[in-house]
Amino acid sequence: MVTPAQASRRASRPTDLPPAEAGGQMTHRQTLEALSGLLLAMFTAFLSSTIVANALPTIIPELHGTQNQYTWVVTATLLASTASTPIWGKLSDLVSKKLLVQIAITVFTVGSVLAGFSQSVDQLIIWRSLQGLGLGGLQSLVVIVIAAMTSPRERGRYSGPIAAVMSVATVAGPLLGGLIVDTDWLGWRWCFFACVPLAVISLVVMQLTLKLPVIRREVSIDYLGAALIAGGVCDLLIWVTLAGKQFAWGSSTSLLLVALGVVLLAAAVITETRVKDPIIPLRLFRDRTTALATVASIAVGTALFGGSVFLGQYFQIARGYSPTAAGLLTLPMIVGSMVSSTVSGSLITRWGKWKVFLVVGSICMLAGFALLGTIDHNTNMVLLGAFLLVLGIGMGMTMQNLVLAVQNTVAPTDLGTASSTVAFFRSLGGSIGVSVLGAVLATRVSDLTLSGLTAAGVPLPAGGGSGSAEIGISNLNQLPGPIADVVRGAYGDATALIFLISAALSIITVLAVLVIREVPLRTQNAMQQQAQPEKADATAES
Repeated sequence: MVTPAQASRRASRPTDLPPAEAGGQMTHRQTLEALSGLLLAMFTAFLSSTIVANALPTIIPELHGTQNQYTWVVTATLLASTASTPIWGKLSDLVSKKLLVQIAITVFTVGSVLAGFSQSVDQLIIWRSLQGLGLGGLQSLVVIVIAAMTSPRERGRYSGPIAAVMSVATVAGPLLGGLIVDTDWLGWRWCFFACVPLAVISLVVMQLTLKLPVIRREVSIDYLGAALIAGGVCDLLIWVTLAGKQFAWGSSTSLLLVALGVVLLAAAVITETRVKDPIIPLRLFRDRTTALATVASIAVGTALFGGSVFLGQYFQIARGYSPTAAGLLTLPMIVGSMVSSTVSGSLITRWGKWKVFLVVGSICMLAGFALLGTIDHNTNMVLLGAFLLVLGIGMGMTMQNLVLAVQNTVAPTDLGTASSTVAFFRSLGGSIGVSVLGAVLATRVSDLTLSGLTAAGVPLPAGGGSGSAEIGISNLNQLPGPIADVVRGAYGDATALIFLISAALSIITVLAVLVIREVPLRTQNAMQQQAQPEKADATAES
């Protein structure tokens, strides 16, 4: 006799696959073939995130945009990708992961084409938002699909290709963007068009190589919870992005945005406790590993995104390097991340131990940021490269292994939700960190510029400090040499404060990692784990 529980499990059995893959078992060759399309999609996502950076100073004037719109071209993608991450993750636990990845690629491709044809900055912002929805899906779903195909114990052996793809895309994006803009017969629109062929190729390759079982489950999507989470997150991100620029931190507008964001997120929490299938199940946080990894991820995101994003500004403003050279100067950090991720992944697969790498990685991050907190506008570049290498080593051992720790403890039916939750909080921390640390940097630059000009005997504009804040990057090349040197020195010296704050935040990551309980790595992937109930059913029926 078939029980209701057995019938429910049978309804979620993998279908439409050969017996081996339906049971979740994939050979090393099958895994590598499936990874080819996934990694190409990941490369496209990371490349598109960085390729536009060097083109924006050309795009905005050509489309007759403003500085406010310049900010929104970047913010729109960030808002859409961050807010949609948990939704994509939840959907991956309910419907075909392969189909969702294909939808994400399609959404991204359509957004890229339309962005390339934009005739105004407003249009560009809209289509960049659509791009962001696709990017949010790609960045979260690729990690989820890889986790479904490989066991936690074996996942480390694939860390090398993943780290290499991320590293190459991070370096290649700004370089390719600068090359496209500087090529007369291409122009800035090709910064959007260039990624389209890669996205289409990844779509075709994925269709041919990715053979995942289709999980038949009764779908119940919490639309209200999704809307409240997206609304609350977007509201708070808009606040931290625009506060200090468009309105004061303590203004009525700022307070209204904070209040609205808190109310929306509080309503989301209440909703998530009452619905059948919440977007972010609060029960996940009752697991010690998931809760601590989430806390560590927030701090990692704030420190990494908020700290490293200002490296380019330091190299270009304080040290006078070109955008291309600034990208190349971050290579020690990228190489360190790639090597440490590859080596730690291989050792985790061999030994089955992961906590030691999280501890060492978080300590290296703390040390890297602390060392960078000592720099100024005259720091030796070789020494600076060594500091970045230490930071990169910490990044490589920390970011992916935090996700691994969570994926190893949650049920296979919660794999997508848990993975995207960690990514969501890391992105949220990074988004907030960029804005808050940017405000700190601006205030510190203003103070140092004011004191530097006063010491040099330069008469200040009326208003003192507020006027000196206007002497910055926007008109740096038009300033007299001595004044430009003061401003460059101010940026170089102020950047150290950003890294010191990042080091303080990294202490939270170290403490969270130290108290995480190490759980032995599973030797079955998510598909194999989901196939286990079927074997139990067969035994019971016999």
